[in-house]
Amino acid sequence: MPRLHAENLLREVARLYTRAQRVVADCSQTSNTQCHLLTELGRSGPLSLSELGARVRLEKSWISRAVDTLVARGLVTKEPNPADARSWLVTLTAYGTRSVDELNAALDAHATRLMASLTERDRAAISKSLALLMQVLEQEQPAHCGARPLKLPNPPERSQP
Repeated sequence: MPRLHAENLLREVARLYTRAQRVVADCSQTSNTQCHLLTELGRSGPLSLSELGARVRLEKSWISRAVDTLVARGLVTKEPNPADARSWLVTLTAYGTRSVDELNAALDAHATRLMASLTERDRAAISKSLALLMQVLEQEQPAHCGARPLKLPNPPERSQP
């Protein structure tokens, strides 16, 4: 495997870790979107539908469909927002809270297994590096992590038949 620069290494670690965590989340019978919504509600408590969408950065139609599926499964409730009659408030049910707790426990156990395979010195170095990276990401959060919209090249002209 070729040596990766730090930027590429970070992206590759994030990709592989996310993929591994999705496998763990699949054991909880949730889609990626549902998993994101459940964990965000578990972290934040009740949120309006629009705030939930903003936090997970997904389009309103995706959020609405995912929330409706979660309502049908008894994991969340969706009720008129008492603070704003024009919006919906999404809240974990007791079953949803238990599911989030189980999902978090499974994801934490996976992370623990990964870290346990390292030496104490490597774990300390990774913990320090992750704490620094988290600090940088939290500072960049208002600026959307410094991301600019990706400008793709125009597609090639297609010849007419």
